[in-house]
Amino acid sequence: MHSGTAPAPVSKGKLWTARLMSAVVVLFLVFDSTIHLTKPTPVVDAFAKLGFPLDASVGIGVVELLCLAAYVIPRTAALGAVLLTGLLGGAIATHVRAGSPAFEAYIFPILFGLLLWGGIWLRDARLRTLLPLRSAD
Repeated sequence: MHSGTAPAPVSKGKLWTARLMSAVVVLFLVFDSTIHLTKPTPVVDAFAKLGFPLDASVGIGVVELLCLAAYVIPRTAALGAVLLTGLLGGAIATHVRAGSPAFEAYIFPILFGLLLWGGIWLRDARLRTLLPLRSAD
C-alpha cells in the first residue's frame, strides 16, 4: 500500500531522458499521422496489404493527432498515453491478423509503448505515485 508521501522529484538527468523519450514518440507520431493524411504510395500499399480501405487513412491520421495532442498537454498527458496505448493495441491486432513479421506485429509497438509510458512516468510524479515500479515495503 502507498504510504501517502509524495514521490521525490526527478533528477535533471532523468527529466532529460524523459523528454527525449517523449520527443521520439511525438516526432514519430507526427510523421505517422502526416503520412496517413497525405497517403503516399507506401501508405496506399500498406492499407491494401492490411485489408483496410484507403478512405480510413485520413480518419486514423486525425485520431492519431487528437490522441497526440492530449499526450503533449501536461494536464492530459496520462489520458493521451492511455488513448495512444489503445491505438497501439489496434495496430498490433491488425498486424497479427495480417501475418506481419514479429518486429512489425509485436516488437516495435511494445518498444514504442515503453517509450510512450516511460517518458511520461519519469517526468510525472503523480503517475509514479499511481504506478510505482516497486512497493515502499
